[in-house]
Amino acid sequence: MSLTLLLVLALSVVIGLSLGVLGGGGSILTVPILVYVAGFEAKEAIAASLFVVGVTSAVSVISHARGGRVMWRTGLIFGAAGMAGAFVGGLLGGHIPGQILLIAFAVMMVATSVAMLRGRKKKNDGAAEPVKHELPLGRVLLDGVVVGLVTGLVGAGGGFLVVPALALLGGLPMSVAVGTSLVVIAMKSFAGLAGYLTTVQLDWGITLGVTAAAIVGSLIGSKLAGKIPEAALRKSFGWFVLAMGTFVLIQQAPPGLQWPIAAGVAALTAATAATAGICWFFIGSCPLRNRSGRRSSDIPSPA
Repeated sequence: MSLTLLLVLALSVVIGLSLGVLGGGGSILTVPILVYVAGFEAKEAIAASLFVVGVTSAVSVISHARGGRVMWRTGLIFGAAGMAGAFVGGLLGGHIPGQILLIAFAVMMVATSVAMLRGRKKKNDGAAEPVKHELPLGRVLLDGVVVGLVTGLVGAGGGFLVVPALALLGGLPMSVAVGTSLVVIAMKSFAGLAGYLTTVQLDWGITLGVTAAAIVGSLIGSKLAGKIPEAALRKSFGWFVLAMGTFVLIQQAPPGLQWPIAAGVAALTAATAATAGICWFFIGSCPLRNRSGRRSSDIPSPA
């Protein structure tokens, strides 16, 4: 077994960890690994990532379901709507230049990471953690079709668009959004793969090896998911997506635009971090402060 293949398999475990812990990020890692380490062409990497992420998500969702972190109605309806969009996206993606697909992939990653880092506005300062509830049918169908189209087109947008849609727009707790997103990702990934396989051939040996390693990582990650604080989970997810998106964007950009793009993303990152810091201190997002400025540990607990 070559060193390159060993490296690909080792990194594939991280793909599974990402899916198990964050409910997404699998395709974010899979596509760059297959393109820059395994030497796949862009379209082949996108198609392979859909298979890897689909199978890994289907396995990982079992542990989340046992932990009560899956909203089945929301997940299945979102996934069914997304499958139609994903299949169309996969058909279209097979006819678009690979560089354009990777640039679109990276731009979406950066935009989504900013949304995750800014977080969801709270309606009142003392609001408790969002309650687990199924989302309205209309919203689920609309979000599912749009996210599915993106997933099928660029081989991404599974977790890092579904999780924000469920957590930021739908108001689900982050841990539940993570578990539910895995149901959606699995369904949409297979639909997108079906679209790509009409024009793309896969190296099934490497693809199956990557899938097996990712499953191992997902089983480990799903055990950790319920033990990580929601705020830390969302922030780590956002920074992770931003870093990977920036890397892919710079790699695919023309030489003369690489430094301007890096500088632009750095400025965006600084602005996002500054905004988050201000909100944390003054608005009460800080877990040790409330609007009155007292530490939460100084506030008597309700009887």
